Amino acid sequence: MSEKIEIYDSTLRDGAQAEGISYSLEDKLLIARRLDSLGVHYIEGGWPNPTNPKDLAFFERVKSLDLNAKITAFGSTRRAGHAPEDDDTLNTLLNADTGSIALFGKTWTLHVLEVLRTTLDENLKIIEDSVAYLVSHGREVVYDAEHFFDGYKSDADYAIETLNAAERGGARILVLCDTNGGTLSSELGKILNDVKGKISINFGIHAHNDSGVGVANSLLAVEFGAVQVQGTFNGYGERCGNANLSSIIPNLDLKMGKETIGKENVQELMGFSRFLSEIANVYHDHRQPFVGESAFAHKGGAHIDGVMKVAHSFEHIAPDAVGNERRFLVSDQSGGATIVNKLRRFLPNISKSDPLVATVLERVKILENQGYQFEAAEGSFELLARRVQGVYENKFSLVHFRTINRRGAEEIEDAEAIVKVRINDQVLHTVGSGDGPVNALDRALRNALEDEFPAVRSVHLEDYKVRVLSSRDGTAAKVRVLIESSDGEDSWGTVGVSENVIDASWLALADSLHYKLMKDSIIND
Repeated sequence: MSEKIEIYDSTLRDGAQAEGISYSLEDKLLIARRLDSLGVHYIEGGWPNPTNPKDLAFFERVKSLDLNAKITAFGSTRRAGHAPEDDDTLNTLLNADTGSIALFGKTWTLHVLEVLRTTLDENLKIIEDSVAYLVSHGREVVYDAEHFFDGYKSDADYAIETLNAAERGGARILVLCDTNGGTLSSELGKILNDVKGKISINFGIHAHNDSGVGVANSLLAVEFGAVQVQGTFNGYGERCGNANLSSIIPNLDLKMGKETIGKENVQELMGFSRFLSEIANVYHDHRQPFVGESAFAHKGGAHIDGVMKVAHSFEHIAPDAVGNERRFLVSDQSGGATIVNKLRRFLPNISKSDPLVATVLERVKILENQGYQFEAAEGSFELLARRVQGVYENKFSLVHFRTINRRGAEEIEDAEAIVKVRINDQVLHTVGSGDGPVNALDRALRNALEDEFPAVRSVHLEDYKVRVLSSRDGTAAKVRVLIESSDGEDSWGTVGVSENVIDASWLALADSLHYKLMKDSIIND
């Protein structure tokens, strides 16, 4: 039986510290649901404190999701001079009401003396009684030894003393953090070889990528006995990012004989990686190992010839093991493995030979060439497939719309939308107003549909994102609009692309309501 390695995800906390990334509350909840379905063991939700209402709300809302993963609150040890029971940070961590808490403490003498400005002995007491206080309240403590490797290089004996203090306090596991990301693999191996003989409980690894070896250090730590790996998907994180779980997981599972999230879930890695990029509203790194679109793309003639004869002659793993697919760039050939995986979410018995796969694949290629992406727009993808399948025909169609921006005497801006839609043989002409043109368009469309389709009243917009697809075209660039909608039971994403942001918004809005009508009609049938 293969050894099991715990996957501890910090995408919602460390990942949110990356330049250019900011998750809304709804983003965090949506990502948490997908992380849970992917099979990660720990989801670090953030640092709950009164100055961070978003994270406080996350820990309250996430309780209703009934996830299998351990939701984990993150925070620091108590302040010097405070009893644990009187420390606001520790009590706020308890109030987050998570079964697991990630508590970080100081390891490096530089930080103890110059940042905390306390004594080395006092820091050991801070670590031990902070951990013990949380454990006494029934919490599992994952102790993050911040700057461990820098601390060890500065004063090895003291760095290990801090680990022993956390162990005495009752920590379940000691996580050794390369917080500055400056430790090379050769150094890390020597340090781990020493440390593992001087602690009595399990240890994990938390690596940053400032030296470009975050993944390598994480894998090496497992070889030295680490049973937990912390990281973020797509490597998002402070400065150069965290160790990338999108690479760590398949290396552990497919190459090192370890068990992480399970082979079936490993096959969902590329889909999750692209989904996360869409939700984070950043471009997906197509050169990422394993999950990038170029990871199994072949252009050189000798490479293509070799792969066609013997796949592993130019591929280190089978692409579908991580949900990716082989592409031949010269001949523009690509398989339908990704399409089959997506179709099986609502057509579980479909095979790759089914004619629907080829038809949907062709349509998706055309749309993706226009700027569409479906990883975070499963609603639009299912609509496309159901339309091709002949299961769903649009219940309404656009005749015309127009939006007008207005500014009142008090400098208050609002907007008005006029919509004409066709339902059966009837053309309805409605007006709506809102805080902006998209909000007004949404209201006008609902005014047209609600009498004939009362179910749309339950649909509400949870998130709205716009991305410019090519800055080179300036104001004429295409934009992609991604909308997340919910009817109180399910959530779904829809997408629209156009040179006109309002038109792109219409396409995504219309699909959000088409999806609801399609979903209800299939259930009723």
